[in-house]
Amino acid sequence: MSRRSGILEFAVLGLLREAPMHGYELRKRLNTSLGVFRAFSYGTLYPCLKTLVASGWLIEEPGGAQDDAPAALTGRRAKIVYRLTAEGKEHFEELLSQTGPDAYEDEHFAARFAFFGQTSRDVRMRVLEGRRSRLEERLEKMRASLARTRERLDDYTLELQRHGMESVEREVRWLNELIESERAGRDLKGPAHGEPARDTTEGAPGALPRPGDTPGPDAPGDTAT
Repeated sequence: MSRRSGILEFAVLGLLREAPMHGYELRKRLNTSLGVFRAFSYGTLYPCLKTLVASGWLIEEPGGAQDDAPAALTGRRAKIVYRLTAEGKEHFEELLSQTGPDAYEDEHFAARFAFFGQTSRDVRMRVLEGRRSRLEERLEKMRASLARTRERLDDYTLELQRHGMESVEREVRWLNELIESERAGRDLKGPAHGEPARDTTEGAPGALPRPGDTPGPDAPGDTAT
């Protein structure tokens, strides 16, 4: 399993833990609630859902009467609803408990953070501290690189380097605040359980950091699930 497909499977399981959904609903939630999935299509989601069904973590069910009626009138197939199985819930809880490097790498951290409301405090702390440590290492390397190459760079390249450093520094400060809150036993205020996570953008107070490498859109012609 590739790292990117693993992130998508994690997010799908997490969303379906809240409620069963059909493919369109899942895609909408992934697009609007989890920024890391802003640019992906049904051609990416459909194989993921099939893999999760084959693994026994999801089951497929026919849509309700309201979904079936339009399908009969238009000739389109009825929508399939995906439901998390007991094994799928157990697997997702196991994924939530993991605190290794993948939990705080650029792409995976945003998805993990989006489900912190379902994650135990000790796991949240380990993931946040791991993320902070990784960014502090990155910041140190960026500063060392800038010191070595400063005289060979033009003003615009220097400004770009500074901008990158400031972005990392800003995220480290944000992580420090989150870690302090966790240590003090304070939970962040947010939507009630089962409601969509709020959309976040880079630079907003308390926003999720955007991954540096977001998935690109698939080729046209994808079909809905």
